[in-house]
Amino acid sequence: MQTRGKVPPERVEKIMDQIEKYIMTRLYKYVFCPETTDDEKKDLAIQKRIRALHWVTPQMLCVPVNEEIPEVSDMVVKAITDIIEMDSKRVPRDKLACITKCSKHIFNAIKVTKNEPASADDFLPTLIYIVLKGNPPRLQSNIQYITRFCNPSRLMTGEDGYYFTNLCCAVAFIEKLDAQSLNLSQEDFDRYMSGQTSPRKQESENWSPDACLGVKQMYKNLDLLSQLNERQERIMNEAKKLEKDLIDWTDGIAKEVQDIVEKYPLEIRPPNQSLASIDSENVENDKLPPPLQPQVYAG
Repeated sequence: MQTRGKVPPERVEKIMDQIEKYIMTRLYKYVFCPETTDDEKKDLAIQKRIRALHWVTPQMLCVPVNEEIPEVSDMVVKAITDIIEMDSKRVPRDKLACITKCSKHIFNAIKVTKNEPASADDFLPTLIYIVLKGNPPRLQSNIQYITRFCNPSRLMTGEDGYYFTNLCCAVAFIEKLDAQSLNLSQEDFDRYMSGQTSPRKQESENWSPDACLGVKQMYKNLDLLSQLNERQERIMNEAKKLEKDLIDWTDGIAKEVQDIVEKYPLEIRPPNQSLASIDSENVENDKLPPPLQPQVYAG
């Protein structure tokens, strides 16, 4: 189009976007999270990791966002909605657009909280917090899909590429997050990860008597949800263990039966021939006692 038709680059870019939209919409179910890759396994791993980090607070990540401000709280909700909505899109460009909208909501939330423009140092911790709070479905599959099929020029330049790079950095940080990353002791980190305690619970115990009742109730509900989630995790683990024990028991019984059959094989013999009648001609008479003779007694 550029060499023969002398089409302007901007026009070529728009045409390429439409071609990408048509092709990827038709091929989406075949190329998104294909069976030949381990995308699904990575999705489950990052989803489980984020659920385990549900206790992480904005203060631990140094997030400069105050959710007590209604406007900021609305922006946080919109950012979470946008990052979750990414999974419903089929075209790589549309998925990138969701990431961009999420990021702009984050920048606006930081700006309202600090009353000044947000910096890159403020943006990444907040994006990590949004990902932890939203736990987007099939996160790794969506990232791999964009990487494989999006227009390379869009990923290498512009704000879309910048926001996508930050999302990849946020996911990598979550995967490697440890006690040092949150300025915690290893003991506290292990206790939080195991569900023995929650930082929110400790904070609620230090509230002043004048604290807002609504905020207290909110954190109380969060603690209850956290405990229910931990109980569900334990029940699921115990159910999986029970299932494994049943399978092992069944396999063990089957093996024992097989060993017994191999050690004492079942031998099927032909039925015995019926015994000859005592009055048959084949009976050797000389081996039988003489027959009884009738005797008559005089009355």
